[in-house]
Amino acid sequence: MRAAVLHAPRDVRVEDVPTPEPGPGEALVRVRMTGVCGSDIPRVLSDGAHFYPMVLGHEIAGEVAAVGDGVDGTLVGRRVAVAPLLPCHACPRCAAGEYAQCPNYSFIGSRQFGGLAEYVVAPVANLTVVADSVPFRDIAFFEPSTVALHGVRHAGFSGGGSVLVLGAGTIGLFTLQWVRILGADRVAVVDVNPDRLATATALGADATFDAREPDLLARLRAWQPGGVDHTFETAGQNATMSLAFQAAGVHSRVCFIGNSHADLTFDHAVFEQLNRKEFSLTGSWMSYSAPFPGTEWSLTAECVADGRLRIIDDLVHGVFDLAQVMDAFRLFETPGAVSGKILFDPTPAIQE
Repeated sequence: MRAAVLHAPRDVRVEDVPTPEPGPGEALVRVRMTGVCGSDIPRVLSDGAHFYPMVLGHEIAGEVAAVGDGVDGTLVGRRVAVAPLLPCHACPRCAAGEYAQCPNYSFIGSRQFGGLAEYVVAPVANLTVVADSVPFRDIAFFEPSTVALHGVRHAGFSGGGSVLVLGAGTIGLFTLQWVRILGADRVAVVDVNPDRLATATALGADATFDAREPDLLARLRAWQPGGVDHTFETAGQNATMSLAFQAAGVHSRVCFIGNSHADLTFDHAVFEQLNRKEFSLTGSWMSYSAPFPGTEWSLTAECVADGRLRIIDDLVHGVFDLAQVMDAFRLFETPGAVSGKILFDPTPAIQE
């Protein structure tokens, strides 16, 4: 099969590699679309890979091509989303349904070969079957959708109140949609990219704020006097993490979904807002719950199929062939050059 193999930083080669075979309890998935996650960028452009050679890609949409022993053969031909986490299912954390905290986990696309290839093998337990009406492009967005939903649920959001989403990237736009689906009264989104803010409006934001304009905090306080009830930070940036503390209301809830890739520095007066407002602060990691892989995945499949969760064209920057992997990743070197999700189609000759 064809695969985009990472041999070193900035060294990705499309090669013929052996097609994997499914073992007991596993399925062979023909990959139809794979999305690029922000965590993939340092793996390609820097030294963020765990080892070489490596096939990246963990936002995987495909169809089951074959199954191993003990697997129902009727699964062959079904559309699936692949949950990339491979917990051990034997430790105390797994027994508690806290699979993302498993100390023995592996991960498709970072610790074992992933979806930038024509085929990938995964345990059947990691597959979410999707309606045939859902395009493979949309299924490739399931993993970031589940990350957003996990954060929303982990923060205890159950509807009502005002919500502030900091960052209008893929995760932020799904966070916006999930709080809308779950019944938020008012939702505002902050970003530095006007196109992303326009997409946020199209997806249901009541208000958007360009962080480059002056007096951002004053404008937020005018929108929601007294501070917001629920704040979700999805950008992983110092500025938005600090803003989350300042925009939060008394006894509100703040959730950090975004991953920071730099040292976090807080002015002491900003950090003191945590004490003075007595807001609850939590982080969120990945997208899993019991029974594995969790209702994050089943609800995403249900809400995309029935149209409540929308995968609009503005969420997609472009679809590339495997041979264009390095060209696509180099786009991330120019700030603002990538306006949505970059997707790879390993099998461009196959029609929907």
